[in-house]
Amino acid sequence: MRRRSLLTGAAAVAGAVTLGLNPAARAQRPGASDVPDLALGDYPVVGRVRADRAMEHLRVLSERIGQRIGGTESEHRARDYLASVLRDLRYQVTLQPFTVPDKYLSTLTVGSDMWHAGASRFGALGATATGQVVDLDTGASLPADLTGKVALLVNVPAGSTAVLDAARLGAAAVLVGRVSVPPAGKTSAFSPTLTANVAVPVLGVAQVHVERLRAAGAVTVTVTTTHLAGLTSYNVIADRPATFPGRDHGVVMVTAHYDSVPGSPGANDDGSGTVLTLELARVLRHLPTHKALRFALWGSEEQGLLGSRYYVNQLADAEAARIAGVFQNDMVATSHGPATAYWLLSVDGGDNATTAQVAAAAARLGYGSQVHGPVPRGSSDHVPFHERKIAAANFSWRGEGGPHQLEPLYHTPEDTIVQNVSPDRLQISMELIGAAAYRLACTRG
Repeated sequence: MRRRSLLTGAAAVAGAVTLGLNPAARAQRPGASDVPDLALGDYPVVGRVRADRAMEHLRVLSERIGQRIGGTESEHRARDYLASVLRDLRYQVTLQPFTVPDKYLSTLTVGSDMWHAGASRFGALGATATGQVVDLDTGASLPADLTGKVALLVNVPAGSTAVLDAARLGAAAVLVGRVSVPPAGKTSAFSPTLTANVAVPVLGVAQVHVERLRAAGAVTVTVTTTHLAGLTSYNVIADRPATFPGRDHGVVMVTAHYDSVPGSPGANDDGSGTVLTLELARVLRHLPTHKALRFALWGSEEQGLLGSRYYVNQLADAEAARIAGVFQNDMVATSHGPATAYWLLSVDGGDNATTAQVAAAAARLGYGSQVHGPVPRGSSDHVPFHERKIAAANFSWRGEGGPHQLEPLYHTPEDTIVQNVSPDRLQISMELIGAAAYRLACTRG
């Protein structure tokens, strides 16, 4: 009983200080549909969490570093930044390395602009080519001579030999693009698969690249391709023990992945979840808890949940049993207008410790009408934990019609702060996860 009194008293003091600094903590939350009815432990979280602080980190990740491809130098720069922030917050930081598959990447230089894309492992690698772009559409009809040209092929049908034919006709390089039409989202960069090897670079470009090249007309581009082998990716893990002595009550995890797909600066996917994790690490670091706190940022999620799977696979049974809940945050700040629903996504659609705490936090903060679920959904780093029978869920802003309704700029070069991030939605996400994670961390047993 005395420990509970200490916890309540410490939280009350933190809440009183917070309210002194920010009386608006008791007011209706931004974007909320109802007036809040906050619990004592909510005050030191919602009164201190700040989207503008998180956005400072997001500018570093998505603008200064840009694309963060698993196992490459760009991901390692992000790793070092994240570890530095967490160490400055006085967490015990561990970098967990693991090997990842080779990457086939490329760049296109168009005037003063440089774009990032994928490369085909069946084309020339480590190569550079320059030429004037010629738009060949689907490749159904090709000119007799493409010597020195950079061929642009779009929406090539299955079974077509257009890429091989363009190379045979002398193209210096081949750009392969895919263009979708609404309501489908825009297409991303990729590594094309061919039925035979060719001696020229073959790039898989994003839809926005196709649109810009077509708008520019007969523009000259320089392309390069790179094969990166022997790669190591890293999880960044930050720990803080429980503040009360006595028996072990387990650990609460707040997580996100910090890598992105080729060509994308990954502002919302998943720079937003990453900076949410950093900001909650700042806000929760000195708050009293019965459970330990762990903040984990996964590498190489985009290659098949590689970082989180590696982490879970390394857990001894006793350590896995200590984890009371994993709050996985993926795409938590899109500015896409129709993405007005905040979804609770568990693998099997069932309620667990994390979804229940977020739903309860939403009711206390006045966000109940925005929150939907839980409903079944995988495709993020909560999956390996669920498979290990650990309570986990993914949390994300998506369309009202279902969690499959992602923003059109998902996985594209246009997933930028300016085009695809809402600080208001980021603020709501941080308040919900912060209040829920802290409530779970304050429970015993």
